[in-house]
Amino acid sequence: MGDWSFLASLLKKVQSHSTVVGKVWMSVLFIFRLFILAAGLDSVWGDEQASMDCNTNSPGCQNACYNHWFPLSHRRFWVLQILLVSLPTLVYLGHVLLVIRREDKLRRKVGAKFDRNGLVKTPRYSDEHGAVQIKGSLLFSYLTQLVVKIALEVGSMVGQYYIYGFIFMPAEILCKDYPCRDHVRCFIPRPTEKSIFIVFMLAVSSLSLVLTVVELIYLICLTLGARRRKRSNSTDISLMPLKHRPAAQATFC
Repeated sequence: MGDWSFLASLLKKVQSHSTVVGKVWMSVLFIFRLFILAAGLDSVWGDEQASMDCNTNSPGCQNACYNHWFPLSHRRFWVLQILLVSLPTLVYLGHVLLVIRREDKLRRKVGAKFDRNGLVKTPRYSDEHGAVQIKGSLLFSYLTQLVVKIALEVGSMVGQYYIYGFIFMPAEILCKDYPCRDHVRCFIPRPTEKSIFIVFMLAVSSLSLVLTVVELIYLICLTLGARRRKRSNSTDISLMPLKHRPAAQATFC
């Protein structure tokens, strides 16, 4: 994938610190977005401005017409979209790596380390193998990056329609602004192929958005369920006779 190798290597690390739905989202990102963008778009789009034919010889008219209808190339827009959508995930990865590094330092400490309440501090997010549990501050970080990703996905789809004003690539566009004389028609090469790619990228963005929403709901339901079970277990233990309670709970009381 060439230019995308660094981003791909970072995003692969996120998979080990994501939920099941997050792993599916990552697969969609790699297979249907990065791969298609790197492998297929150059042959379809090429040099859009040079390939466009206009029925005029007015100097600068073709440039002005292209800039009016395509202020940002579709290819560059999709590259920017992928980078923006991946950014919250990479920030979460940075938080995870920071937590793992901090807890690895805690494991290497000689002797016990105590907090301000006099209790022994132990790693709470990761184990010796680097496996991470999404809870506490990591859970908040994960939920935050999901919400930001949803906002960026919706914003990018709305922005695409706002910038171009169409979903299907038109076969010809009309230009009448300076320096074009009168009404000039410009013809776009391979409009059907480009329309297929536009619809495909919009469909993948929609799929990515749905997966992110599902992951957010899934994670919230898991968190609420875990808290409900914890509250139920603590209530059951508090109702037990003192002599039948677990040792740690009796000591705490």
